[in-house]
Amino acid sequence: MKATGIVRRIDDLGRVVIPKEIRRTMRIREGDSLEIYTDKDGEVIFKKYSPMGELSTFAAQLSETMTKTTGSSTAVIDRDSVVAAAGNAKREIIDKRITEELERLMEGRQVYQYKQGEQKVPVVSSSDYYVVVAAPIIAEGDVSGCVLFISNDEEGLSGDTEYKLAQTVAGFLGRQMEA
Repeated sequence: MKATGIVRRIDDLGRVVIPKEIRRTMRIREGDSLEIYTDKDGEVIFKKYSPMGELSTFAAQLSETMTKTTGSSTAVIDRDSVVAAAGNAKREIIDKRITEELERLMEGRQVYQYKQGEQKVPVVSSSDYYVVVAAPIIAEGDVSGCVLFISNDEEGLSGDTEYKLAQTVAGFLGRQMEA
């Protein structure tokens, strides 16, 4: 565990303020949920909660199925990282933090489809894979993640099949998270 040197007091209601620098670094936003853990040494650990994390096995199965159906690499992300992936990209992107460009695209709450000549949206910074189709996963009115078709080809264009499939799977995952 990394020490920050920052000390905060607990107020009379039991609240503690997480410093802005830590929230920015860890991408913790207003309204985000945090899991609270304790250990035998008396440490209290806050971990950013990801509802998509609970569906990661299911998301991996859906990603594998989409890849087998279309032959394209696919991924399912939460608001911070790649939760599941299938196809050639899996090793390069799984469990890595998503780019700020992808985060902004997801927050737009619209299904995105790459068109030739547009600026490419990278999935993770340490990879050449970029977004071909992105369908946001919306649960209880909030964006929880995104279903992606991805490519590293110059001709990574997609058709109506990938667009509709990503939209359908995103809608399904959103409903599963609400149940």
